[in-house]
Amino acid sequence: MYKVRLLCILISVFYLSCSKNSGGGNPNPGIVPVTTFTNPLLSSGPDPWVIKKDSFYYYTHTLGNRIAIWRTKKMSELGNAVAQNIWSAPATGPNSKNVWAPELHFLNGKWYAYYTAGSSTDLSTQRTFVLENDNAADPRSGTWVDKGQISDTAANFFAIDGTVMTYSGNNYFIWSGQASATDNTQRIYIARMTTPWTLGTSRNLISSPQYTWETMGSPPGVNEGPEILVNPAGKFFLVYSASGCWTDDYALGMLSLADGTDPLVTANWTKTTVPVFSKKPSAYGPGHNAFFKSVDGTEDWILYHANASSGQGCGDTRNPRMQKFTWNANGTPNFGEPVGTGASITKPAGE
Repeated sequence: MYKVRLLCILISVFYLSCSKNSGGGNPNPGIVPVTTFTNPLLSSGPDPWVIKKDSFYYYTHTLGNRIAIWRTKKMSELGNAVAQNIWSAPATGPNSKNVWAPELHFLNGKWYAYYTAGSSTDLSTQRTFVLENDNAADPRSGTWVDKGQISDTAANFFAIDGTVMTYSGNNYFIWSGQASATDNTQRIYIARMTTPWTLGTSRNLISSPQYTWETMGSPPGVNEGPEILVNPAGKFFLVYSASGCWTDDYALGMLSLADGTDPLVTANWTKTTVPVFSKKPSAYGPGHNAFFKSVDGTEDWILYHANASSGQGCGDTRNPRMQKFTWNANGTPNFGEPVGTGASITKPAGE
């Protein structure tokens, strides 16, 4: 009788325990979910770029002699992703040296990788190039085809940091270049594209360094790393990096495109008179950014590189960081200030 009674008690305790764990409760009450992350996302990663397609984020950054892609479902866990090489620079040729600032774009059902490279250690040979991959499902698979240099052939000068803006049914190529073969000031140019690897118009100047905060470390003055941002109402902004990357004062400036106007016309772009994102302790030289949405699509995030210490310049000590930003009442972005290294940041919504 005692054994039967003990068995009944044990069975009752078992079912009571099961009922408490039913209905969606935490099956592992001793494990507390991690809801925050800290910058940097990786120990090194100059010129970071990210694009989201389907349920994955595809990330890349400057590696110098190749292009690799990291894939993750959670940007806060980028450090757990494994890089996969998709292209290596040839031993010789116009794109064999100094492979910089790759960007992935999905256009017309295909992937395109835009990047900067040169033919020698002489940086005046730097130009923009593009690769194509028709494997829409995953840019890490399939075959990347070299589509060659993309440029205004009438002004084939120094050109870096190419990006693509899709606007009013057309694609536009935007990059940082110089006015002539002897000029060394970096300016931002735009041209309309006829295909993802050819330009249909000559280049048009839309920004030159003009304020003190754009010329720190000069000569030369620098406008580079152009990136497009569209607000919830559909207004277009161009956020770019200003001043020399060799200074702590590398920062972000911004151009606003007048609604419904031709982006090839310089006068249709208005520049901020002050930087929109600049250095703070443990985030020196913040710049060369990209933008992305949180997993659930409700939040806007900026991805950028910075140095943890003063005086580290343009090398591989620059590492990728990210933080959420908001929108001002007038529709302009409010990036706030760079969050310090090691500070806890709430993960993007949906992670």
